[in-house]
Amino acid sequence: MKLMDAHGRTISYLRLSVTDRCNLRCSYCMPEAGIAKSPHADILRFEELEQIAEIAVSLGIEKVRITGGEPLVRKGIVPFLGRISAIHGLNHLVLTTNGIRLAELAADLADAGVQRLNVSLDSLRPDTFRAITRGGELAAVLRGVDAAVAVGLPHPKLNMVVMKGVNDGEIVDFALLARERGCTVRFIEYMPAGRVEGWRERFLPGEEIYHRIASRFDLLPSGDGGTAGPAKGYRFCDAPGGIGIISAVSGHFCAGCNRIRVTARGIARSCLFADDALDLKPLLREGNRDDVAAALRRFVLTKPGHHRMTPGEAHHTPFTMAGIGG
Repeated sequence: MKLMDAHGRTISYLRLSVTDRCNLRCSYCMPEAGIAKSPHADILRFEELEQIAEIAVSLGIEKVRITGGEPLVRKGIVPFLGRISAIHGLNHLVLTTNGIRLAELAADLADAGVQRLNVSLDSLRPDTFRAITRGGELAAVLRGVDAAVAVGLPHPKLNMVVMKGVNDGEIVDFALLARERGCTVRFIEYMPAGRVEGWRERFLPGEEIYHRIASRFDLLPSGDGGTAGPAKGYRFCDAPGGIGIISAVSGHFCAGCNRIRVTARGIARSCLFADDALDLKPLLREGNRDDVAAALRRFVLTKPGHHRMTPGEAHHTPFTMAGIGG
């Protein structure tokens, strides 16, 4: 069975947020003071999140990514992941984390059936990392990455949000890291989720990111067969590892978008930058799975053909990435 939108795209990927809370305060993700804590009753219970995943897979979803906030701060996350990994028909269970708790949980995540990790890592310089995350410890994240590899997980993909004047001087350093570790680093254009003043000054287009790396290293398209999702992938000609560039602002990948999102509050979103949303919570709490499935099918048909954000303009309603599920 395939889940199709009105534009003929197959929707096979669900980003499922389990919490809007986080143990960091990354500048591009949330305000310095954090966000207001959601009332406990507003956050979906694990069994409700499981129902969403089960229903989505029954409709044709093949890949589920668990996100937050920071998913590893939610109590009970490991047994939950074990139950998600056991869903019949699910081909890929992946998780995005900031890595702060990864060293202590890596073995449990592998045992629970998580197949791959993405780790947010925006600087290799402790002071810059601390400034971006507003207090995070770089060494803790690096220990977590090493712990994941030590327990047999594939080397996590490392996600770097590139911000001009903040960390763009480290682009080549991250490319060197990819070569040394034989891993993938994904460079993500800064996206004005909150539309804060001066966001355009932080924006560096993916094309410039590519040229900075290509001026130092010979690159070839990676030919990943679409497994890199929105990233345009490249491999090094003379070394292991590779890079991916996600140009959500300057180079829309909407034509190949295959995802939907559900927040920890049970709000389905068909596009990160679209204002349309569907509250699944009432349907889940009424207990009729067929109604949830039908609602999701109808909602997917409303998915826009593309978003309207450009390097110069952003028309969406401001939001925090932690609240949506980054």
